[in-house]
Amino acid sequence: MTAGAGDADRPRVRYEKKDGVARVTLDRPEVLNAMDLRTHEELAAVWDDVEADDEVRAVVLTGAGDRAFSVGQDLRERARLTAAGTAPTTFGSRGLPGWPRLTERFSLSKPVLARVRGYALGGGFELVLACDLVVAATDAVFALPEARLGLVPGAGGAFRLARQLPLKTAMGHLLTGRRMDAATALRLGLVNEVVEPGELDERVTAWTDDLVRSAPLSVRAIKESVMRSLDRPLEEAFATRYAWEERRMHSADAQEGPRAFAEGRDPVWSGQ
Repeated sequence: MTAGAGDADRPRVRYEKKDGVARVTLDRPEVLNAMDLRTHEELAAVWDDVEADDEVRAVVLTGAGDRAFSVGQDLRERARLTAAGTAPTTFGSRGLPGWPRLTERFSLSKPVLARVRGYALGGGFELVLACDLVVAATDAVFALPEARLGLVPGAGGAFRLARQLPLKTAMGHLLTGRRMDAATALRLGLVNEVVEPGELDERVTAWTDDLVRSAPLSVRAIKESVMRSLDRPLEEAFATRYAWEERRMHSADAQEGPRAFAEGRDPVWSGQ
């Protein structure tokens, strides 16, 4: 992808926080929100802040414009780096700008919802796969085209797609780069909801409202326990200690929820 006029000086990511929800927007619509190295550097600072700020209860990740969530790696930048002798990349981002990227932030405790319009290709689809919830417009298109480009889905697409879909279905998309429409992604369980483009923001807000309404420590404890137990036998999952669950179990909020229910009122969460 090529950079537009003034692109070199303009931030790649917009980050806004309001009413407990952080909104992270990949902001290079002129190149379909392709991600260059600077994008990853800016995103790293965002994810650090998301985790550190207890006022942030949920995150919406999206792309600017209505054509694409993100088409993934900025391949024109990659071609320039290769021509300059920069080492090729493989699985993971260790040692690269922005590490650990969202696709490798395995301990990020806040729920992240992908708001998808248009193309989510390559690294863009890998970001979607790394999110906890996905709301997509009917015009969303998903694919991992790396095999057609002499690459691999190095940001976890090869690993996550094979975990989130039946193996033969995942391999069909991984080995051919075939595209998947929003309806197919919904049928396969890769997204939570598909809506018309004009309804997208309303439905995203409905999800974030529900997330913010939930107890913050419960949400973090549930996310951690689910993600850490996916590859464990059930008996081992029960026996594992989870840091956020330790905090929730001994928190004031663990008492506030039942008390509020008994008193017939809405709970007031302190996050403590």
